[in-house]
Amino acid sequence: MPVKQALVDVAPTAPITLAELPLRPELVGEEPYGAPQLDVPHLLNVNENPYPPPEQVRAEAAAAVAEAMAGLNRYPERDAVGLRSDLASYLGHGLNSDHIWCGNGSNEVLLHVMLAFAGPDRTALGFAPTYSMYPEYARDSHTRWVTVDRRPDFTLDRDAALAAIERERPAVIIVANPNNPTGTSTDLDTIRALHGATDGMVVVDEAYQEFAREGTPSALELLPTCPRLLVSRTMSKAFAFAGGRLGYLAAAPAVVDALRIVRLPYHLSAVTQAVARVALRHADTMLAQVDALRAERDAVADWLTELGLQVAASDANFVLFGRFADRHRVWQQLLDAGVLIREVGPPGWLRVSAGTPADMAAFRTALAAVLPHTQLVPTSSTNVNNEED
Repeated sequence: MPVKQALVDVAPTAPITLAELPLRPELVGEEPYGAPQLDVPHLLNVNENPYPPPEQVRAEAAAAVAEAMAGLNRYPERDAVGLRSDLASYLGHGLNSDHIWCGNGSNEVLLHVMLAFAGPDRTALGFAPTYSMYPEYARDSHTRWVTVDRRPDFTLDRDAALAAIERERPAVIIVANPNNPTGTSTDLDTIRALHGATDGMVVVDEAYQEFAREGTPSALELLPTCPRLLVSRTMSKAFAFAGGRLGYLAAAPAVVDALRIVRLPYHLSAVTQAVARVALRHADTMLAQVDALRAERDAVADWLTELGLQVAASDANFVLFGRFADRHRVWQQLLDAGVLIREVGPPGWLRVSAGTPADMAAFRTALAAVLPHTQLVPTSSTNVNNEED
C-alpha cells in the first residue's frame, strides 16, 4: 500500500493543548487581541473609514499592483525610501524621508519603538484609559508597563504625569492624542512638559489626528525642539486604508536609524509600498470624507448628550458614551438589531465609530429602542478609569 494511502486516517499532528505548551509565563492565560469581526449591516466598532477608496484610486492602485507583481520574485525595497519620502511630503513641517519610519500598521511601528528603546529592566508609561495594545507591546518586549489615571473627564493630568515620570523613570512614554478609546486631546504644552521631564522617548500616537477639530495642532510642531519625540500616524483611519496596513512615524533621523536596527528584513511588501504611494498621490481624494465623518461624530455626540448619557469630548472619528449598569446587555441588543459597536474602556462605557448617514440612523434607532429598558450609572459614581476591553 502506498505510504500516502496508509496515512489517510492519521491525525496531521499529535494532540496537544495550549495549556501543555511551554509558553513564556507572561503569556499564560492571554488571548489574542481583536475586536469582533461579524457580518452585520452596520459596522461601527473598529473606527474604520466607512467609505471605500474611489474608483479612480482603485484603478490606479490595481495598475501599481500589476507593476509590482512583475518583480515579485525579488525582495522589496528594504527601507521603503520612496514611500517614506511621500509620507514626509504629506506631513509637511520640513520633513524628509530621513525623518520617517513606516511599517505594517502603526502597531508594528510602535512595537519597533519598544524593541529599540524599552525592554527588560525598563519601564513604559501610559495614561489610562488608553489603547489596549500598548500594554501588549510592553509585554512582548519584556517591558514593565505602568499607567497614570486620567481625570474623570479623561483629560491628561499633567501634575500626576510629571510625578509618575519622576517616580518611575520610564524609558518610553506613550500619549495617544487624540486618545483611544475616549477621543480626548492633550495640549502641546503638556506634551512639551513631559518631554522636558524625561531622558526617555516620548511617543505621541496621532492615529486619529486628521479627525481633530479645526485648529487642533499636531505634535509635529514640537519636533524641531524635542529631540526624543516621536509622532506616529496611520493610513488606516482617515485614508480609508485599513486593509492596506500602513503606519508610520516622524522623528529625528537618529531615531529612525535606531528603529531600522530592530525591524525585520523586508518587512513591507512591494505591493503594500506601491498601493500606499498611490493613496498618498491622491491624498485629497482619500481624505474627502473626513469632514463628513467629523460632522457625524459631532451630531451623534450631541444626540447622546440630549438623551442624558455621559459623553466624552472627542477629536477622533468615534464617541465614547455611557454609563450603563450592564453595558454588555446594551451591546448585545444593538448587535441583535444589526449594529456592531465596541465594548471597550472603563466599566459602563461603549464606543461607537462615526459611519455613513445610514449607519448612524440605524444606530440611533437601535439605541432609542434599548434605552427605555436600560439602567444608567449616576454621573457622580467613581471608578471611571478601570479599563476593560
